[in-house]
Amino acid sequence: MRAVTTTAPGLSTLDGVTVGRSSISWVGGTTGDLVYRGFDIRALVPGVPYESIVHLLLEGDPPPDDPPREVVAALEAARPLPAEIAAAADAVPAEVPPLDALRTLLSLLGDGSYPYPPTREQGYRLIARLPVLLARHVRRAAGRPPVDPLPGLSHAANYLRMLRGDPAPPARVRALEAYLDLLADHGMNASTFALRVAISTETDLVSAATAALGTLKGPLHGGAPSRVSAMLDAIAEPAAAEAWIRARLARREVLYGFGHRAYKTEDPRAVVLHALARDVADPRRLALAEEVERTALRLLRQAHPTARLYANVEYYGAVLLEGVGLPPELFTPTFAVARTAGWTAHALEQAGANRLIRPEVEYVGPPSGRAWPRPRAPA
Repeated sequence: MRAVTTTAPGLSTLDGVTVGRSSISWVGGTTGDLVYRGFDIRALVPGVPYESIVHLLLEGDPPPDDPPREVVAALEAARPLPAEIAAAADAVPAEVPPLDALRTLLSLLGDGSYPYPPTREQGYRLIARLPVLLARHVRRAAGRPPVDPLPGLSHAANYLRMLRGDPAPPARVRALEAYLDLLADHGMNASTFALRVAISTETDLVSAATAALGTLKGPLHGGAPSRVSAMLDAIAEPAAAEAWIRARLARREVLYGFGHRAYKTEDPRAVVLHALARDVADPRRLALAEEVERTALRLLRQAHPTARLYANVEYYGAVLLEGVGLPPELFTPTFAVARTAGWTAHALEQAGANRLIRPEVEYVGPPSGRAWPRPRAPA
């Protein structure tokens, strides 16, 4: 057996592990940075359309105009669902929760038209159709007819219109677009790593994206925002925050929305989302969230003096998405709608210089040479 000299559970950079190279985005865990292709995210959001972020991540450079005409045209052309995909989507039981349904809906796109290697055109179809499928399921589950995408609307505006049935107020569209920008990519996060492992086997983009979505579903990755809302609902009033948080910490239970595997300082996305939430959130809900944040950080630092804990993207992401008008069960699916841009960029990068990702594991079981305890059956 070949010896393994070092192990690092979780493959964390804190343990000195780097799993590859990428030119797509950089996460400054100790500096509080997020950079897309050399651009600080705080210089882009709010203000840059999601379509321009798609161009930046997939092409490597900013587009010549905002929004880029070629990306807008590609997404508009890809949004209408083929009749067979729409029919298959409508066969998913209406009672299936949106996130579980989305995993099935995403896999329905794997109709043979996404062969390896992945292409930008495939990526545009993935980015364009995921929110269409999601909104179709959500409306059908509510007993309402689907709303077709409308040419001329932005990606964010179309998503909200397909969910609501009518145009969303401009402030809500702006807030959602900023959210999509901020969540479009985040280095080698768990779902992106899952996608790159899949692409490294030369599987198709839809299969790889389905693996990524299954990874995003977990509460330690993208599944936490709805739990932030549940926590705020349970606390209900700012005056109740301290007792509720103390009791939870005494039971050694997780406070969702605090701490991050990469960031050991303020998450820049949380800072931007906090500011943007002021434009759309219910003032009482925002005041509650701010008091819970202050109290939680104070008590967490008392309990863990050496830990560097801050509110993460999921904390104020939940507050902003509530203000946009989305129910908690759509928080993680909307995260996925945003992250399809980053997943596509990473699929293209992985396939561009592919090598099968196959890490080693340190074997700690019994040594070789054990004897089977009874005679083997004749062949």
